[in-house]
Amino acid sequence: MAGKPKIAITMGDPAGVGPEICLDLLSNPAVTGFCVPVVIGDYAVLAQCAAATGKAHPPAKIDEAGLINLSVPAVLDPACFDQENFEPGVVSAATGRAAYEFILKSIQLSLSGMIDGVATAPINKEALNLAGVEEPGHTEIFANESGTEKFCMMMTSEIITCSLVTVHVGYHEVPALLTEARIFEVIELTRAAMSRLRGREPKLVVCGLNPHAGEKGLFGNREEETVILPAMEKARAAGADLVGPLPPDTAFLNWRRAETDAYICMYHDQGLIPLKALAFDEAINVTLGLPIVRTSVDHGTALDIAWQGKANPGSLVEAVRLAARLATP
Repeated sequence: MAGKPKIAITMGDPAGVGPEICLDLLSNPAVTGFCVPVVIGDYAVLAQCAAATGKAHPPAKIDEAGLINLSVPAVLDPACFDQENFEPGVVSAATGRAAYEFILKSIQLSLSGMIDGVATAPINKEALNLAGVEEPGHTEIFANESGTEKFCMMMTSEIITCSLVTVHVGYHEVPALLTEARIFEVIELTRAAMSRLRGREPKLVVCGLNPHAGEKGLFGNREEETVILPAMEKARAAGADLVGPLPPDTAFLNWRRAETDAYICMYHDQGLIPLKALAFDEAINVTLGLPIVRTSVDHGTALDIAWQGKANPGSLVEAVRLAARLATP
């Protein structure tokens, strides 16, 4: 890689806040200090959003050939969005399909080496479903399209980092999905990522599944003893520095967070409730295990404030910053 990394930013759902935070990012001089940002999205939507919010007009539109020697912010439009009946703030199959196509284009460009990493603006899962997309979210789409079998979601910020063993599933499905192999996999993926970011062996806390981490079998079905502890013992044998399994209600106390590099959480809300309570505007979503770099904002499409100029672009800026960092050897 020569010069600053080229980072693709998918625009997300056109009806959400994605277009306006992408406009903020493209006009932010600090961003061009660490990367060359390329928004993959609908150019007309960006221009309309700029007019509606008073933000700067999007920069030049390029095609894939324009990526080769690109050194300034740009927009790459896959020309996949039908704007008929389009209305900001309203869920539709058309916006879901466009968001999906933006993602596919970013994966294609990353796998081909045309860009060095991807940061994604938010998508709407209802719109994806209306568009006939089977995957429930970004993480699964990136894994499927890149042929990745071992992957996990890690949400990271300066004050708290959480990796998730299970993600977009109902609570009743979680216990059956917790296996020794899967928990070990998430520990190892998190360990590798945090080792790179910290430059040392990270200290990881593993959360229990049940209240009080099962209280030695009083609560739950002994998941702590039968699957979580064996996975931890295997990881320790491989050199991991682990604590746990800890009761989830005390694992995130201030003193514990101060000495923890990352948490291994058994299900979605176990990790995302404390993370979003503590670092909503700063946290970043990273998909670990992929052959490409992919980061994302940690918030949704915020349809209620879309195209009003109210959205905070901070999480997207930090997602792009981390993508550039991870893409740099």
